[in-house]
Amino acid sequence: MEIENSTVVKEFILLGLTQSQNIQLLVFVLILIFYLIILPGNFLIILTIRSDPGLTAPLYFFLGNLAFLDASYTFIVAPRMLADFLSEKKVISYKGCITQLFFLHFLGAGEVFLLVVMAFDRYIAICRPLHYSTVMTPGACYALLMALWVGGFAHSIAQVALIVRLPFCGPNQLDNFFCDVPQVIKLACTDTFVVELLMVFNSGLFTLLCFLGLLASYAVILCRVRGSSSEGKSKALSTCTTHVIIIFLMFGPAIFIYTRPFSTFPADKVVSFFHTVIFPLMNPVIYTLRNQEVKSSLKRLLSRYMVC
Repeated sequence: MEIENSTVVKEFILLGLTQSQNIQLLVFVLILIFYLIILPGNFLIILTIRSDPGLTAPLYFFLGNLAFLDASYTFIVAPRMLADFLSEKKVISYKGCITQLFFLHFLGAGEVFLLVVMAFDRYIAICRPLHYSTVMTPGACYALLMALWVGGFAHSIAQVALIVRLPFCGPNQLDNFFCDVPQVIKLACTDTFVVELLMVFNSGLFTLLCFLGLLASYAVILCRVRGSSSEGKSKALSTCTTHVIIIFLMFGPAIFIYTRPFSTFPADKVVSFFHTVIFPLMNPVIYTLRNQEVKSSLKRLLSRYMVC
């Protein structure tokens, strides 16, 4: 109740991605194409993995969850962004803004933890193959999945707890197309240096350390398979390359946004757009296109439905 009394602002006005009508139309069409083509593709990946008895390995279990997380992540920003393109005044309530911010970081952190879990899975499979069946049991996979959800919730609730304590008394214009920590903090009617520092540690340092740790883990895997057979080395290299591509797509924009002081750069909105809308839909697709087992299963599933 104290928070509501200290916060005069009840809604925020989103300035959007751009003021150019031509660029807005281009972005609208681009997002619509992604939603109509790639988003159903993500759910098709989930259906394929769930329906094929041959895709029961932990790798595919985590891949299905990655597709679910990425699809859910895009629902936070993109639908409202599409609706805002058709509206003259882009307004979001204070509670709606905090809710959007919470789920953005909840699912985003969950995906970071999932990529860490997938790296651990690949390390055990490639470097400790004899222990793989005893370490990555179904129970262990579900426990890891639960841990990443809990970790994502803890990270996000810490972000929200810092934001809701800030007083907002105007102005109320957010220079973005969605609610995120850097832009919201700037509108607070108080000194936010300590809060910004805590946010950098909570989001920026956390993201950077995970990024460096993941790169180091795949470097270790590649070093361990140097003496393997040609076939084993080729498969390990293909798997690691796919994971590293996703890591750069996921962590690159996040590091750019959250590991520096909350100053504004011209590229911020463009980076945020690709980070929140485009890349999440593409991540599972990249995994699928580079995984022969999933591609074969997907073809069989489509063929079966086409014949029916």
